[in-house]
Amino acid sequence: MFKVLARSCNLFAVQSKHSTHTCTKKLNKITPSLTKLRMSEEKPKIVFVLGGPGAGKGTQCSKIVERFQFVHLSAGDLLREERAREGSEVGALIEDYIRNGKIVPVEVTCSLLEAAMKKSGKNKFLIDGFPRNQDNLEGWNRQMSDKVDFQFVLFFNCSEEVCVNRCLSRGQSGSGRSDDNMESLKKRIQTYNNDSLPIIKHFEELGKVKQIDASPSADEVFSKVEEVFGQSGF
Repeated sequence: MFKVLARSCNLFAVQSKHSTHTCTKKLNKITPSLTKLRMSEEKPKIVFVLGGPGAGKGTQCSKIVERFQFVHLSAGDLLREERAREGSEVGALIEDYIRNGKIVPVEVTCSLLEAAMKKSGKNKFLIDGFPRNQDNLEGWNRQMSDKVDFQFVLFFNCSEEVCVNRCLSRGQSGSGRSDDNMESLKKRIQTYNNDSLPIIKHFEELGKVKQIDASPSADEVFSKVEEVFGQSGF
């Protein structure tokens, strides 16, 4: 069994009791407003997409969307979009946490994911890069597990060497990502090994992981992805 990681309450270090109380009140008030739209009567089917930096998750998600008509959701993108949305109370809350050097609560992330699912009107979703750690998993289970039909984790696995080479090549070709450099990659890989791999192991013990060798070309990898989705009834 994987090692239990730090709970969110231990991660949210704050500068003062006042700021903690203020952020908590805002969180309790705002997050329900994100999910007022009704979910489809049929529980949406969920596939978590996980893998290390440079494993090709984004590329493969794009192909899955086109081939199998899934909706691709990125927790990180949703947080960034909400933070930048003018007049958003939730965006202001996200900014408040980041400005105070705190991790955005998983409740906010789950609410944004739920709102995006409802807004799409679809019922098949790829959730990319989530859950990344134990806090994400526990928050999802509390808030979303009874609202969705979880299918499996699609795990793109490749060696650290392949991941690093891909990211560095991507950075040199002008990916626009500030973290496609060796210093950032070391930190990202360490975080992935410490936080995300235990989550994958947890789902593997439940028989819920579909592992794909992500080392070959994108087209070769996708041929394996097609097999997995075909065998899963999609």
